[in-house]
Amino acid sequence: MEEFQFSQGKNLRCGYTTGSCATAASKAAATMLLSGERVETVRIDTPKGIVLNLEPLDVELHPDYVSCAIRKDSGDDPDDTNGILVYAKVERITEPEIIIEGGIGVGRVTKPGLACEVGGPAINPTPRKMITFETCKVMQEYDYHQGFKITISIPEGVEIAKKTFNPRLGIFGGLSVLGTSGIVEPMSENALIETMRVEMRARKAGGTKDLLVFFGNYGEDFTRDVLKMDITGAVTCSNFVGELLDYAVFLGFESILIIGHSGKLVKLCQGVMNTHSKYADCRTEFMAMQAMFHGASVEVGQEIYKCLTTDEVTKVLQRENLFEPVIKEVTNKIDFYMQHRVHGKIKTAAMMFSNVYGVLGQTEHAEELVKLHQFK
Repeated sequence: MEEFQFSQGKNLRCGYTTGSCATAASKAAATMLLSGERVETVRIDTPKGIVLNLEPLDVELHPDYVSCAIRKDSGDDPDDTNGILVYAKVERITEPEIIIEGGIGVGRVTKPGLACEVGGPAINPTPRKMITFETCKVMQEYDYHQGFKITISIPEGVEIAKKTFNPRLGIFGGLSVLGTSGIVEPMSENALIETMRVEMRARKAGGTKDLLVFFGNYGEDFTRDVLKMDITGAVTCSNFVGELLDYAVFLGFESILIIGHSGKLVKLCQGVMNTHSKYADCRTEFMAMQAMFHGASVEVGQEIYKCLTTDEVTKVLQRENLFEPVIKEVTNKIDFYMQHRVHGKIKTAAMMFSNVYGVLGQTEHAEELVKLHQFK
């Protein structure tokens, strides 16, 4: 892949996700199945807007099915999946539909609360949409009106998955097929922090006194589409809340409002200022403890503690009529730790949301700061 991203004085090469590999392998196999001829390259469009032209490998052509693989390329941000083969086996079926299954090395989901159905393969929604979109184009091209069964496999994924968080999330037997943009963008932590600081300096130079901050795309989408707020001057902090707050004080901003998904923001209530999962999880411990402080049984506390996602926690808290008091404690602690980090030198606030339940809670000054970022 010849897409580059400039970072820390270097041009770093981008890569592509397991989702893009699965999509390209599926499209290539579908094309060969309907044409009866081998293809040397396959073109797919990614949600990022970057077009990939990839080479199918290890091709097996049969009258009723075709199997092939795409080699994963993580660019200059290599991980354990760099260089592995992602396979797709495409079979004809009589029903006019596209069925996407997981084969060897693709994990199976065993617990609720994730983006994939319990009992199904860990193939996330965006890769599923990509596979469906690209194979539908092939069906239209060859005037094919029946359907496909597509099985995605990652043989090396069985072993690689043991090094990931998948088993802790209830995904067993392999990897997840991931990717919201289709592209792997190489960025070191230092580069991400410096990028955030560049954004902050630009906002300050432009006269901004009150900073609106998101962790990433989820916050942007929710704030724009649900809260109907102006996000044009917002800054992305990724996982680096501590560095964000420190630099905001240094630059002399007057206030910071962080709008974040509960899975990230809830970590602040325990003073965790880098929200990446490799540093800390702690999404459920505080809420389990507070639920019991407010009358929940030990069994309910254990149920909350074992939840995989904050949406699952919310469901339990609402069932037990404990949501309001627990979320109040969460937001109070978030407020405390944000103010502790800035030593009371600037006004801070946070609003926590869920894509399922909407706004879950907010700190003392959130409503006041939200008004500063509404469309004029």
